[in-house]
Amino acid sequence: MDYKQQVANALAPALTDLSVEDIMAKIEQPKTSKQGDLAFPTFTLAKTLHKAPQMIAGDIVEKIDQTGFEKVVAMGPYVNFFLKKDAFAADVLQQVLTDGANFGDAKIGGQGQVPIDMSSPNIAKPISMGHLRSTVIGNSLANILSKIDYKPVKINHLGDWGTQFGKLITAYKMWGSEAEVKADPINNLLKYYVRFHKEDVDHPEMDDVARDWFKKLENGDEEAMHLWKWFRSESLKAFQQIYKRLDIDFDSFNGEAFYNDKMAEVVDILESKGLLQESQGAEVVDLSKYDLNPALIKKSDGATLYITRDLAAAIYRYRTYDFVQSLYVVGNEQSNHFKQLKAVLKEMGFDWSDQIHHIPFGLITQGGKKLSTRSGRVILLDKVLDDAVALAHKQIDEKNPDLANKDAVADAVGIGAVVFHDLKNERMNNFDFNLEEVVRFEGETGPYVQYAHARAESILRKAGNPDLAAAGQTLSDPAAWDTLKLLSEFPATVVRASEAYEPSVVAKYAIHLAKAFNKYYGNTKILVEDDELNARLALVKSVSIVLKEALRLLGVKAPDEM
Repeated sequence: MDYKQQVANALAPALTDLSVEDIMAKIEQPKTSKQGDLAFPTFTLAKTLHKAPQMIAGDIVEKIDQTGFEKVVAMGPYVNFFLKKDAFAADVLQQVLTDGANFGDAKIGGQGQVPIDMSSPNIAKPISMGHLRSTVIGNSLANILSKIDYKPVKINHLGDWGTQFGKLITAYKMWGSEAEVKADPINNLLKYYVRFHKEDVDHPEMDDVARDWFKKLENGDEEAMHLWKWFRSESLKAFQQIYKRLDIDFDSFNGEAFYNDKMAEVVDILESKGLLQESQGAEVVDLSKYDLNPALIKKSDGATLYITRDLAAAIYRYRTYDFVQSLYVVGNEQSNHFKQLKAVLKEMGFDWSDQIHHIPFGLITQGGKKLSTRSGRVILLDKVLDDAVALAHKQIDEKNPDLANKDAVADAVGIGAVVFHDLKNERMNNFDFNLEEVVRFEGETGPYVQYAHARAESILRKAGNPDLAAAGQTLSDPAAWDTLKLLSEFPATVVRASEAYEPSVVAKYAIHLAKAFNKYYGNTKILVEDDELNARLALVKSVSIVLKEALRLLGVKAPDEM
């Protein structure tokens, strides 16, 4: 049942100047249950009614029918509604137990396809902590959108083309060996790349050689193509191992190279519409009417640029997927690029460009400093995951040394901790990464939420995993109230996260639910044989279901034992 609607219907006869929809939009949730469950603020009525908000609240309480509520009271400028606890509990528990993991599903997306451009590491460079955000935010958004009936298409737009391949081939020819690359492809290719950037400071002629090699690659030279394909396939193998650890898969690995033969059409369309202008030998699209700098489409030497490739990719994706939204989960520093991309598509006459959304995010820093590949300041994601799993193992050994599948649980907890920590931060915020804080079992962490879920499962095991009836579970215990209310908010939380493209909404919700449940568990003897035992177990089961589903939406596993 929609309790906001119930409150709005009760208020409507007393607020004849407002529609039920207007009333619903104003309804708030008080800070604590002591102030009620839902509240209507009267500030905005003061001007029209020429009365103090406190007086208006008092008048409204006298006018409305309080049937169906425990009580309705005026608290300062608010009309506060206290819901009937037993009916509310029965309603919420029935919904969660009936729907199970599908609780919170919604038919909003109509199976519309949503390509999500995410992760996108560069070939021949390791996946570092710098790639974590795009990867896990993109994956979580895919899960959230799928839950409300969209069809996400996860695209790993690999950095598999560009002048860096000229540099890499040059470095390989100068210092590399086939045996070395085969033994440890990514790390050795990175070593060559970093060395190139150190040595070309004193030997600028190396840049000319690199340019020549890239030109050969563009022209399909046999040796250059062989090396490029080899570097690409070795890199992909290494990437897939990390994606497997994160339990993330992709629908497409079409990277930059895939669009090489699709850029000419973009230039043709721009020319045919008279959008290309000459500027210092280069060709640009004027975007002054959008308050943007000109979009540089072709350099003076005729080479195309990133934006040309992204225009080709956007057109290809629209034709292939007929998308209802197209998301680019790319760092905040690229926001200008995506504004230009949308503006150029708009100028080309593609109104579907309005469905393109850049999903920006802040940086992960260490010791306050940005991480960079070129300078060699790289924190390898694989190494971070190893360390996180080791830390989880250590804590599990201390807490539960006899745990059966200890390795699998340590894996789920350690890797889950890294993912959860990223996603609990609002995506636009920068954050400093400290592994000890991330893998703690206490505080606002992934392991804390996982532990609350495992605790719920442990209680159910002790109770003999009873087959709980969904209907008729009335729970009058006031200690359960905050947990029940949070359970009821899960569907709205999923929708809010999808509308804001913000996984942190789900992560913060999971923390609040885990805290409320732990408080309930600390204050209530659950396994006491009385009339409400089954209702309490129904609550525990509901918490377990919703915590597990919230974690799944974030791409985090929920072990039954920890």
